[in-house]
Amino acid sequence: MKVLITGGAGFIGSHLVDAHLAKGDEVVVVDDLSTGRLGNIEAHVKAGKVRLLEGKAEDPAIIGPAFEGVDLVYHLAAAVGVFTILQHPLASLRSNLDASAAVFGWAAEKGVRTIFASTSEVYGKNEADGLTETDDTTYGATAYSRWLYAVTKATDEFMALAYYQERGLPVTAVRLFNTTGPRQTGAYGMVVPRFVRQALSGQPLTVFGDGSQKRCFTNVRDVVAAMMALADTPQSIGLVVNVGNPREISIRELAALVLRLTGSSSPIQLIDYSEAYGKGFEDMRRRVPNVDLLRSLVGFVPGTSLEETIAEITQEAAAEG
Repeated sequence: MKVLITGGAGFIGSHLVDAHLAKGDEVVVVDDLSTGRLGNIEAHVKAGKVRLLEGKAEDPAIIGPAFEGVDLVYHLAAAVGVFTILQHPLASLRSNLDASAAVFGWAAEKGVRTIFASTSEVYGKNEADGLTETDDTTYGATAYSRWLYAVTKATDEFMALAYYQERGLPVTAVRLFNTTGPRQTGAYGMVVPRFVRQALSGQPLTVFGDGSQKRCFTNVRDVVAAMMALADTPQSIGLVVNVGNPREISIRELAALVLRLTGSSSPIQLIDYSEAYGKGFEDMRRRVPNVDLLRSLVGFVPGTSLEETIAEITQEAAAEG
């Protein structure tokens, strides 16, 4: 196949590149390298295995040629991380919506199978035990730009499903729950690589809030495997599907686990949300996925342990110095 990956130089996107190249597929990447890193795919580009179109997915001069002869598209290009959203709300808003409109429009016109990477942020403040794809979403006030990412991704989902209903776009939206693993940077607020690098350098592990908030972390390899399996599953077309590992852990417990696995003696330091993100920041206490739909569609759910994932991140960080 010929596969197009927007955001293909990023964390998840570059792992998708690797996986499709391993299958013998031809890969085209669209990435403006604003948060993605050329180093993630540079060896493939130099070897002639990947065609990189550097630019924004919403740019007609980029996205049009990118779709030539494509059989499958993964749309991952988007603003990344809470810090990015808070610092650049207008650019994040336009990037998330305009890129999706361009990709869905071209994919619908050409009838290309599409996998759209959405996010568990869509659930907002809903803290139900085992969030299902049809559970309600609850957002904070528009005065808090923290919810901008969630709202734009939810709008992207509406857009994808509208293209499916009106234009027959063969699309699946995958709601990703806290994906982590090698190549992820802590620069945009991603907590696991940040903790690992703090632990290895002897710095305090900075926990925002009181650390009792709980999350579920999924290894990027599992996420890639699930996305590729869904792409090969016609029954998933027109659906929104949770992709995540249901194991729940508090952020304070995560910090302690990183310290134990790295052998670090760094202290754990609690930082108020207002100091980390600015006045008025809101967070949710829990976010746990129900993955029954994923299991029924593709026959498996993410299962790589958090301990194994932390070990992989630690090994990479230690090698980088």
